[in-house]
Amino acid sequence: MSSSTNVDLLVKVGEVVDKLFDLDEKLMLEWIGNGAVQPLDQPQEESEEQQVFRIVPCVLEAAKQVRSENLEGLDVYMHILQLLTTVDDGIQAIVQCPDTGKDTWNLLCDLVCHEFCQPDDPPIILQEQKTVLASIFSVLSAIYGSQAEQEYLKIENVDLPLIDSLIRVLQNVEQCQKKPENSAESNAEETKKSDLTQHDFHLKILKDISCEFLSNIFQVLTKDMVAKGLKEGLLNKQKCCCAFQNLLPFYSPVVEDFLKILHEVDKTLAGNLEESFPSLKVQT
Repeated sequence: MSSSTNVDLLVKVGEVVDKLFDLDEKLMLEWIGNGAVQPLDQPQEESEEQQVFRIVPCVLEAAKQVRSENLEGLDVYMHILQLLTTVDDGIQAIVQCPDTGKDTWNLLCDLVCHEFCQPDDPPIILQEQKTVLASIFSVLSAIYGSQAEQEYLKIENVDLPLIDSLIRVLQNVEQCQKKPENSAESNAEETKKSDLTQHDFHLKILKDISCEFLSNIFQVLTKDMVAKGLKEGLLNKQKCCCAFQNLLPFYSPVVEDFLKILHEVDKTLAGNLEESFPSLKVQT
């Protein structure tokens, strides 16, 4: 995975690894364990002879090779990363080595901020990207929630465009879930009810993951970051309304705390949001 440049081969290898990890957690743990960081006191010659296979750098390199040529292949490798984060050893394999954690974080942020679900993309494109986005946000959320003391995870270094991307995804999910108003379209859609159910299922997964990740970031936002987000247009009434609508009522405490910060930065906007969400008024 780390050396091949044949995209088709990389996709096939990824599919096999993905299936194996999905079916056999014990095997996945063995692969993770075999790639554990070598002790510092181990002789260099011995380390070189063993040629340790580290799964995360290999997956990242393969993902970089396929990202621009094969969306399905990228989806597979992002799902492998997601499977790794379902076990503690897998998360540690990502974040324990600062370079690996940073490379993972930067690659995934680059994908969601500059490649997928862009402002000029039609909302329907989310149907093609929903599974890969769900995997990416799931991995980012796991890294972010790992409490790893790494520079790239400090809140001041978390890109505001990441928040913007999360909200845009939620906006597009809402658009994709709207039922067609035209009766002819409605009848046509009825014939694809099972497909719609499947689409809705994956969209719901993406929505749930996005909301959880967004809430984790929201609860540690600072006054300066909120002010910067408003100034750069990455936060505004429309985007805040979308975020609130999706986060409430499950993440009410997070929304309430964010609104308190917003009151200090932009009282007018905070007041408008309170008008739109009356249940928040009594808590602020």
